Amino acid sequence: MTLDNGMICQIFILSSKGDRLIYKDFRGEAGSDVVGTFYEKVTALTGDQPPVVMVTLCLCTHKDLHFIHVRQGGLYWVATTTDDSSPFTVIEFLNRNTCVHRLTALVKDYCGTLSEKLVQMNFALIYELLDEVLDYGYVQTTSSDVLKNFIQTEAVSSRPFSLFDLSNVGLFGAETQQSKVAPGSAATRPIQCSREQGGKSEIFVDVIERMSVVIGSNGVVMKADVEGEIKVKCYMSNCSEMRIGLNEEFSIGKSQLRGYGAAVRVDECSFHQAVRLDEFDSHRILRLCPSQGEQTVMQYQLSNDLPSAPPFRLFPTVERDSGGRLLMYMKLRCDLPPKTAAINVCATVPVPKGSVSLSQELSSPDQSSELKPQSRAVVWQIPRFPGGTQLCALFKLEVAGLSSASLLEVGPVGLSFELPKVTATGLQIRFLRLSPVQPGPSQRWVRYVTHSDSYTLRI
Repeated sequence: MTLDNGMICQIFILSSKGDRLIYKDFRGEAGSDVVGTFYEKVTALTGDQPPVVMVTLCLCTHKDLHFIHVRQGGLYWVATTTDDSSPFTVIEFLNRNTCVHRLTALVKDYCGTLSEKLVQMNFALIYELLDEVLDYGYVQTTSSDVLKNFIQTEAVSSRPFSLFDLSNVGLFGAETQQSKVAPGSAATRPIQCSREQGGKSEIFVDVIERMSVVIGSNGVVMKADVEGEIKVKCYMSNCSEMRIGLNEEFSIGKSQLRGYGAAVRVDECSFHQAVRLDEFDSHRILRLCPSQGEQTVMQYQLSNDLPSAPPFRLFPTVERDSGGRLLMYMKLRCDLPPKTAAINVCATVPVPKGSVSLSQELSSPDQSSELKPQSRAVVWQIPRFPGGTQLCALFKLEVAGLSSASLLEVGPVGLSFELPKVTATGLQIRFLRLSPVQPGPSQRWVRYVTHSDSYTLRI
């Protein structure tokens, strides 16, 4: 008997402006007006209103339907269900971060990336995928390997990267507030490319970490957490097994420290169900049979025990000058090793209510800043920040009704950035071996990046 807790009434994909890109009604239980109703409800949510389900997810109710959505690639991925359905089952289906073979990951596998343009270019392919994945609203399969035997429509890839047409993606296709670097070559290539005659035979292993740091006004680190994952993106049709070697001194929990020297330690670690761990305890080797497309093979966490200092420190001075203006002097130091650099650094400085104009003095010409009155913040952008250096900025603000109490409205500073070729935990890939040995030319790539998840500097 088929359970009803996974039944989906409608699936639709909307742009950030509410434009309907994809719409599929499986049961005819609601009209297309629910699309407009959903967008009105989700845009009416204030920044201080917490989501009902969890961060980045939201559950709204309209009549006897539930709207369940996730945000991926700047798009709304929405499903409607009845009151009798389990919303968490649908969330798992929509969100590629909770389970590998789900809708957004599937579209990314076939289209190469998640963006409004790629969805528009591949609408026929996405409708064909929905027909195969969902039968009368019930999920059948979301495996790329299974579906490739039934999907006939070829993906339309985006045009090659050009320095004169920078796309709004960061390293490995990750979303960023300001991106000025070319993504990895796997970020925008669909899995069909590996099946085409003459396509490249490649496999990518990406180590991606996200930092959550809070540094007090006295410079003391109050919180420093890291969430990481190892992702495999495969473009090989005949790879039966791959072996990923991690640091030999990789320890999970303090009880596993072996005392052989500097060790890479994490608090918790979980693995994809396809990963075989028979060599993990003795040699720190992950074994798996990679499927075409993207897989998250390992996830890990580390809390309040970073092996090195946080990458950025802020030394602020906030005062009022004789002319009645608010002066903010910011000295930002990058504590990365000298041969590395942070990119797409963006500091958001909350300012007092009533700030009307900004003048600034920046220590290098490639920096920029602007006052955003609606969000009451000064945004300071640094495209590239070499390790072992510091940058300065002097912001002069005209504030209506400036008082001593207004100075307390400055801060805390929020920092976003990318650290290419850097892992905060020190996790490294020792080797990447494929079996059987691939005939003909093949390439194996290992890439590292650390993102800021939430990096707060109190003033």
